[in-house]
Amino acid sequence: MSGTWEPVIGLEVHCELKTATKLFCGCRNAFGDEPNTNVCPVCLGLPGSLPVLNEGAVELAMRIGTALHCEIRPSVFHRKNYFYPDMPKDYQVSQYDAPINVGGRLELPDGSTVGIERAHLEEDTGKTGHIGGEGGRIHGAAHSLVDYNRAGVPLVEIVSRPDIFSAAQARLYAGELRAILVASGSSDGRMEEGSMRVDANVSVRPAGRAELGTRCEIKNLNSLHSLARAIEHEIGRQVALIESGERVVQQTRHWDEDQGRTVTLRSKEEAFDYRYFPEPDLVPLSPSADWVADVARSMGPMPADRRRKLTELLGEAAGGRTDQIVGVVEKDLEGLVEAAVAAGIGPALALARTANEASANPDGAREVDPISYVTILRLEQEGLLSATQAKSVLATLLDHGKESAALVAKLGEKGTPAEIAARLGFEALGDDSTARLVSDAVEANPGEWARYLEGEAKLAGFFTGIVMKASKGKANGKVVAAELERLKG
Repeated sequence: MSGTWEPVIGLEVHCELKTATKLFCGCRNAFGDEPNTNVCPVCLGLPGSLPVLNEGAVELAMRIGTALHCEIRPSVFHRKNYFYPDMPKDYQVSQYDAPINVGGRLELPDGSTVGIERAHLEEDTGKTGHIGGEGGRIHGAAHSLVDYNRAGVPLVEIVSRPDIFSAAQARLYAGELRAILVASGSSDGRMEEGSMRVDANVSVRPAGRAELGTRCEIKNLNSLHSLARAIEHEIGRQVALIESGERVVQQTRHWDEDQGRTVTLRSKEEAFDYRYFPEPDLVPLSPSADWVADVARSMGPMPADRRRKLTELLGEAAGGRTDQIVGVVEKDLEGLVEAAVAAGIGPALALARTANEASANPDGAREVDPISYVTILRLEQEGLLSATQAKSVLATLLDHGKESAALVAKLGEKGTPAEIAARLGFEALGDDSTARLVSDAVEANPGEWARYLEGEAKLAGFFTGIVMKASKGKANGKVVAAELERLKG
């Protein structure tokens, strides 16, 4: 993309709420059930049926608003009129000019902040499946099937302000928002199941100009990877149009994952196209101040709070390790770091092992015996195991999860991780053996040794690699480094 253009992006995130039943009826809210089994006259919009608002859905919507620092206001439900075959009533009950959550913000791990315009309650649509044709699209399909199980499921639509300026930032925003939805207990955030879907509004403008360009909306992106790819493509498409003398037409577009491009769906609707009017069968929603306060008090720490706490614990070791801290918190593993640091393990080592080895097996890590985990790190810290050996022993414990303590007892008479290492063949080499291997490596590579003596410090890794290979990972890296320095004189 030409450097003279600036993308401007706003995201609309639809998240299904974790309620037992639908928004206006008692039908089961569950993913994967037999099609059209969780339906009733209310969610099918049959004549004479009347909606009853789900109190639990309102509370979850308020939890989202609280987590996003929104103002929780009295709100009104409206009918949003349109004809789609997956909406059996031919209208959707939503909130229009009086949403429940208004004016919030989302702080991202990179330090930027994205404004939240609104987060309103509405009901989800059903789901249409197109049989035959290519890519599951209607074009070329032999026939279509509609499943109304999802129709009427409670949904919160979170609309950001146009404060996002790259595909990478959009992906970071969506990932952080998903973490908040899960942490607040409002949604499971499972994009692969459709319980969180993202629409991206993308426009471009000359760099430095305040006026926004013509936007196009990319609908129903169901993974963070697809979100970033779709936005990157759409930015490039719009820039190419403008630079060739054409204009961008406001429209709704579909992301074709296989072809890696967006394609036109329809012209973009405006609010007047939906003919909003207040839902006559529902009274205005006005949560009491006590209810709002109770919801706020019930909230646990959000991901940003947990990252701040972990950063403070790590101190100087947190510098330059933002991605590791984010990953540890995302996988709910900061407890292992806290246990290790409390036991005297260096913060950098505690974070590295948790962000890498433990995060590679998060299910096992959340169940591993913390005492055994900490002891392995201590063996590495004290030089009794090399980093390679410690990682291997740790992987064994993580694989056993809940049974990790029992594994320790089985593999060693005294039940210590040192005995696990011995039984797995990971005894550390003695200093004398390591010194001989370092000497052999130096003699076999005189050119590299001469360059190392002249100050090419990165060659220390070259010699360490040779020693590690010769020792089958048993050498201690700290001992190798010390021996290299001794020979260097």
